[in-house]
Amino acid sequence: MSIVKINALTVPAEQREVLEQRFASRAGSVEGSDGFEWFELLRPVEGTDQYLVYTRWRSEEDFQAWMEGPMKAAHQGGGAAGGPAGGAGGGERPKPAATGSSVWSFEVVQQAAPKQA
Repeated sequence: MSIVKINALTVPAEQREVLEQRFASRAGSVEGSDGFEWFELLRPVEGTDQYLVYTRWRSEEDFQAWMEGPMKAAHQGGGAAGGPAGGAGGGERPKPAATGSSVWSFEVVQQAAPKQA
């Protein structure tokens, strides 16, 4: 069964646009990864300053392979994609948009999709 990783990013109001632009600029960077199933960037509506980065993977091993490959390179400035709160590679690295981060892990035990007509 699939696994879900949720990265909770604390983002001050003045950095929200920066974070969203950085994610937009890296669109497509995870989609080709083996075992990748789904991505969503969730913007807080009220009551919190935490964005949620939701990714779904075929297995923990697939997620770890992505973390040790493309994700690690992006965080070290080796890729143009940028990391969850990071920026583009090359040159001086921009200041992170998030002030804090924690990763939550879940196994998918039930799921539902709309019924086809």
